[in-house]
Amino acid sequence: MYRRILVPIEHSRFDVFILEHVRGLARHCGAELVLLHVADGFAARNLHQLALRDSEEMRGDRAYIQRIVNGLLADGFKAEALLATGDPAKEIVAAARRENCDLIAMATHGHRWLQDIFRGSTASAVRHESDIPVLFVRGVPDRG
Repeated sequence: MYRRILVPIEHSRFDVFILEHVRGLARHCGAELVLLHVADGFAARNLHQLALRDSEEMRGDRAYIQRIVNGLLADGFKAEALLATGDPAKEIVAAARRENCDLIAMATHGHRWLQDIFRGSTASAVRHESDIPVLFVRGVPDRG
């Protein structure tokens, strides 16, 4: 069914929800997992203009995503880590295409209308921009 699943992770408490769900899906389908974190702090968004190679935020993000991938590999999954910078929604859609993924599986915060207006919604933007199927798993912070 699915061969390569892109799993955007935030480096937040919501990651546990999507990782828990996608483990079962990947095992069922025999799919490879491509974990993606989009660093979007000030330094990450302005990496080229500031002529930076890396920021402390990005080093921490890289270590975080690699720990998750190492755990998946140890559990017998095929997995790899990607770190990107910029606008999360655009980078998620671009990575899914570039990496030949046939599903994007991501956690959502379950914001409501006003919060999405003020904070934006990466999930909503991905849903509108992607031509690849998207699976949303709602994170419930008091569970994790």
